[in-house]
Amino acid sequence: MKKIVIVLLAGITLTSCVSKKKYLELETEHNGLRKENRNLTDQLAEANLELEKLNNAYDKVSEDLREAQNSLEESERNYASSKAQLEDLQNSYNALSSNSSATIAANAKKNRDLLAQLEQKRNDLAAKTNALESERKRLEQLQKDLADRSARVDELEGVIAAKDAKMRALRESISKALTDFEGKGLTVEQRDGKVYVSLENKLLFDSGSWTVGSNGSKAVKQLGNVLGKNPEIAVLIEGHTDNVPYGGSGNLQGNWDLSAKRATAIVNILRSNKSIDPKNLTAAGRGEYAPVAPNDTAENKAKNRRIEVILTPKLDEVTALLQDVD
Repeated sequence: MKKIVIVLLAGITLTSCVSKKKYLELETEHNGLRKENRNLTDQLAEANLELEKLNNAYDKVSEDLREAQNSLEESERNYASSKAQLEDLQNSYNALSSNSSATIAANAKKNRDLLAQLEQKRNDLAAKTNALESERKRLEQLQKDLADRSARVDELEGVIAAKDAKMRALRESISKALTDFEGKGLTVEQRDGKVYVSLENKLLFDSGSWTVGSNGSKAVKQLGNVLGKNPEIAVLIEGHTDNVPYGGSGNLQGNWDLSAKRATAIVNILRSNKSIDPKNLTAAGRGEYAPVAPNDTAENKAKNRRIEVILTPKLDEVTALLQDVD
């Protein structure tokens, strides 16, 4: 089953430092959405299992219906045989009409009993036929419901596949737009239904600074040109540092504060592109607490000092379809 991708919150423009509380809220919400993604995948698997069970139930009822039809045909043959017996009894009755009144009375009672039995069989057959007809209608409705549910599941899978394809196209567009910066501390990759653009600080900032250099500003603006053509994408900008304590001057409280300042600086550059809706932008500082490599060498520390731009498709359509499936 294809992965179902969940929406990250619509971006809220931040023009000042992001607090630890805000970070924890975003982190918690992010984890919740990942959990919801797994739940959606489980729901899809359960829907397919229910489909298989319903098909098995339909096969069983169809077999019962064939058996009932055979029973009905057997009963009709019995009815014909009983009718022949009745005719024989009627002939016997006529032949014995000259016999004693006691014999005639006995034969009459036998005839009445036989007629009553035949009528009971007819009533039983009618009741069984009505029950089978009701079951047939129930199965038809069940099949219709199952087909509708299956169609909604197919539609959901189609929407998810289309969004995955769109994210692949977005990744390719970003890679093409930032070709000049390959090998200079920039990487673009797609995973978990999102696109991650990672820019090492050497491309963007001087040590201890949150002012974006001219080369880094050019890269961010070129990224913004691609994002401006994709208004349905939520953009999260995360600032990261290594574990070396901040030793610069200014009103900064440490690495976390510095990472938030740097993330906000990237947001401000993107906001200069009027094609980008500020509501789609979110800035977050994560300090030294989300490294991509151990802080044991200068090379690894350089990898950890970075800006990550995380692009997530909005999943309103997927959410609506999931509600229909439920």
